[in-house]
Amino acid sequence: MTEQNPTIKQLVDTLNLEPHVEGGYFKQTFKADGQPSVNTPKGSRVTMTSIYYLLSADSPIGHFHRNTSDIMHYFHAGDPITYYLIHPDGTLETKVLGPDVLAGHEYQFVVKGGVWKASTISQEGKNGYGLIGEAVAPGFEYTDMELANRQALMEAFPQHQELIQGLTREH
Repeated sequence: MTEQNPTIKQLVDTLNLEPHVEGGYFKQTFKADGQPSVNTPKGSRVTMTSIYYLLSADSPIGHFHRNTSDIMHYFHAGDPITYYLIHPDGTLETKVLGPDVLAGHEYQFVVKGGVWKASTISQEGKNGYGLIGEAVAPGFEYTDMELANRQALMEAFPQHQELIQGLTREH
């Protein structure tokens, strides 16, 4: 029996994914609510949460945002996803989460809290999607995530103005 890659619709339906505010689709798959909590400057948080996250040809951009917590990203299936990370000092780092380590892709990497990140997937990819997992510690809360204001981010990092213009939503 030959294994066939699922379609975007099959993944969205089977994994019960919903549209995400930053772009793409997601589903929370784990919340460590049976464990002791962690005190953070923004309040008490569970130790970890985890999600599926899907970028697809019909929703190919995860717009610039930053989180308070560290996030471990894991590649699961599909086409590679390119991440653009703007560190607080203005350094731009590009990483590719994907299936081909011999081509420089990574199977997993961490984005530290406070780093602006955006992600994209090619609209001409073989599969039409990239499926990843994210583990967030301390656990994710929407109050710990900030979607970028395009103008403010361009003023803070004028050297990355063109990238920011293309990977933010207008407010």
